[in-house]
Amino acid sequence: MGFVLHTLPFLAILISWINAEQVVLLDTTAEEVMLDWTRYPYGPLSSTPGWVEESFTNFQKGINWRSYVVCDVAYNNANNWLWTPFIDRGDANRIYIEIKFTIRDCSLFPGNALSCKETFSLLYYEFDAATREPPPWDAERYKLIGRIAAGEGRFNSNSEVNINTEVKSIPVTKRGVYIAFRDQGACISLLAIKVYYITCPEVTINFARFPATPTGKEITIIEQAQGTCVDNAEVVGGAPIYLCKGDGKWTLPTGGCKCKSGFQPDLEKQTCNLCQPGTYKSEVGDGPCLACPKHSQGQDYGLSECRCNQGYYRAPTDPKNMSCTQPPSAPLNLTVNFVDQSTVFLTWQPPENQGGRNDTVYRLRCDACSGGLVQYNPSTETFNETRIQISGLNAVTTYRFQVFAENGVSHLSLRPNAEYANIVVTTEASVVSSISNIKVTSVKSTEITLEWDAPITDGDLESDQVETYEVRWFPRNEEYSNSTSFLITTLKATITGLQQRTEYGFQVRAKTPRGWGAWSPVIFHTTGQVLNPAFVGPQEGFRLQLVAGAIVVIVVVLVAVIVLTVVFVRSRSNDECNKKQPSDCDTLEYRNGEVHHSSLDNPPIVTTHTNVTTPLFTGISGSSRTYIDPHTYEDPNQAVREFAREIDAKCITIEAIIGCYFQGGGEFGDVCKGKLKMNGAEIDVAIKTLKAGSLDKSRNDFLTEASIMGQFEHPNVIFLQGVVTKSNPVMIITEYMENGSLDTFLRANDGKFKVIQLVGMLRGIASGMQYLSEMNYVHRDLAARNVLVNSELVCKIADFGLSREIESATEGAYTTRGGKIPVRWTAPEAIAFRKFTSASDVWSMGIVCWEVMSYGERPYWNWSNQDVIKSIEKGYRLPAPMDCPEAIYQLMLDCWQKERTHRPSFQSIVKTLDKLIRVPDTLRKIAQNRSI
Repeated sequence: MGFVLHTLPFLAILISWINAEQVVLLDTTAEEVMLDWTRYPYGPLSSTPGWVEESFTNFQKGINWRSYVVCDVAYNNANNWLWTPFIDRGDANRIYIEIKFTIRDCSLFPGNALSCKETFSLLYYEFDAATREPPPWDAERYKLIGRIAAGEGRFNSNSEVNINTEVKSIPVTKRGVYIAFRDQGACISLLAIKVYYITCPEVTINFARFPATPTGKEITIIEQAQGTCVDNAEVVGGAPIYLCKGDGKWTLPTGGCKCKSGFQPDLEKQTCNLCQPGTYKSEVGDGPCLACPKHSQGQDYGLSECRCNQGYYRAPTDPKNMSCTQPPSAPLNLTVNFVDQSTVFLTWQPPENQGGRNDTVYRLRCDACSGGLVQYNPSTETFNETRIQISGLNAVTTYRFQVFAENGVSHLSLRPNAEYANIVVTTEASVVSSISNIKVTSVKSTEITLEWDAPITDGDLESDQVETYEVRWFPRNEEYSNSTSFLITTLKATITGLQQRTEYGFQVRAKTPRGWGAWSPVIFHTTGQVLNPAFVGPQEGFRLQLVAGAIVVIVVVLVAVIVLTVVFVRSRSNDECNKKQPSDCDTLEYRNGEVHHSSLDNPPIVTTHTNVTTPLFTGISGSSRTYIDPHTYEDPNQAVREFAREIDAKCITIEAIIGCYFQGGGEFGDVCKGKLKMNGAEIDVAIKTLKAGSLDKSRNDFLTEASIMGQFEHPNVIFLQGVVTKSNPVMIITEYMENGSLDTFLRANDGKFKVIQLVGMLRGIASGMQYLSEMNYVHRDLAARNVLVNSELVCKIADFGLSREIESATEGAYTTRGGKIPVRWTAPEAIAFRKFTSASDVWSMGIVCWEVMSYGERPYWNWSNQDVIKSIEKGYRLPAPMDCPEAIYQLMLDCWQKERTHRPSFQSIVKTLDKLIRVPDTLRKIAQNRSI
């Protein structure tokens, strides 16, 4: 996904000029000799003149076309046929027939025309083998493409010729086809015939070449083309795939190629070119060649890295764009900070020259430190601290220490040893025995007091007299690595600043003129702990008892105050509640004709004058409603005027019927494709018409749907252009979605999309539903069939026929009066109690996810509705579709939680899908195909 995002600006420029190409199979305007097509009837014995070949000439426009004319209006039962030669379809899946023709107006033949018509038929016959024989003559075997009429107007003797152009298309599966023209009494001139198919043109994009690709059999079918990398490029981010739409335009490239190391991309020419001398490119990618880093050079073409100059090196783990570096110089100011009979503590400063790197480490060498008793801290062979402690040494012994400075390129250097500093140290003589009988005499929350006995000496020699004691302590889990110490001359020490309820270890040692003695054994004790009376003096014991008693008294008083306060507040609340109406204290909910009490989390629902249930109040959030229920208007026409734009019917052209819908009362209305003229331009639109003579209820429902749609404006919700209510038929005008409903589109393109593209579709659906839910609106019929897809694969929520609003900010329930429920998509609480919320829409969103990932498969297959309801109640959930990522299936299961409060919000779903799209690797793990 990262690769696709980097190239998006450039792709936008490319796609803007990649147009469809036509591959012509037949073009009569290019013919210079007689066409001599097969005709019937033909010859001297025919009952009518039939089709006649002639030339159509217009010298001003440079036209000299071979054409066919027929004008048997003076004959009864005219039946004239004209066939093209056999047309080999080649690679075509769908062919287009473009006809330029004229038709004379029947008014030119007053009294002479016995069977004058102003249309003719276009037919075709598919055939698997080319033959020199005439096309088969059997009218029943020909398929009707359409009846052709003049769209630009007919001409008469007082007007100039109007040339009509008609384009029809048909799917083809066999080797070739015959095109037939049938006249049944019209006066027609077929001026030019062109048969062709459309391809997405050959193109190079994302450094991959894609061949010219014919469009699919149907306009809504998308053909997938796989590209090959250009020279000196390789596949990165998945195989290069480009989708060829039905209009011959490429869309949604995925995967692709990138230039190899040593080659830089030319985005305009889509080629990979060698890096020039003095430059390099170390990785496969779309980055440019870079100048050689400092202390390196490159004299050849196509370098993936530059060679370091003499005396400089590059470590194997160094990035190729890093400057070449050197080993460091020796450490500075090596110093002995402490020495006694067994321990030496050394410190130093970093080298003056670290070689241009920041990974300098140190290594200690001690020639005389043989044997297993010597210990080092830090204990690793190399370390980055500028200090080290060496313990376990022999008393009165001279040691030579060498501290080496090394970095990541020291092992590459030609010098045998790294730079080092050295120092010679002699340990002190052994001293008196260690301290004994250490005991804890006082413990507080952050301090502990220790006492100990003086060490035993051999006599009264001045060299045996104790000069000072050192006390050290450390948390138990850190041992000596984090110890703290101080010096004292008495046999008692109080350590302060400790952590409460923490166990510490304590040690003491003595120093005489001959040096330091050994540390005493560690004793452990915890701060803030009540000690055994043997360790606490009477004064400390009394103080602890006094503090404990005071704490108990304070706690008792606080509890009493809290209890009294709660009782007082509740009594006042009850008094206030008794003075108010019942609805101010409890929530009333109407269910099955009965009144039920519920908590304030469920606002009351009452029936309005329009018999639509709405909450009595909108909750305590204070947020204003953004959606207004059209049912609250007594006159639906008033709601339409407020929320929808009135469009003049003259601005609308209906081109074709593309579907129908159920409008109630057993009636059906048409859904058409057409054009809307706006601001001097024409745009494609979908037109929903109300059947003439419909019942008032059908008209009100029709206008209500427009009033609902007119309140929404979001990229993933179908957009209402306007309505026509001042003339018949009444129409709803919406944006045109080229690929139709999502379920049908997915079934027609099974397996042709990558997972990331399917997740992108789900993200669009979830975004549209988030918008609706934030407007306090429940859809109630969210399903793939009610999601429409445009030519750019953008999904938009549609069909608001069953939808209702949410008026409660906390619960948002709508109680239905009955009617049909789409069981396979509906949450169990909505089926059982007819209560719809945004949470029930979330359940439906989970089903839509399943439909998308299964390419439009029917949820619960051929189960009956009763089987579905019983299975869901028992905890059954749909299994993961084939090759469905585990993360997406987990999202489905979250949407299908039985408790609606446990389901995610649409905002949460959008965030989840965004994270998956940003990190595509999270979609690699496939869910197991199992039902829950």
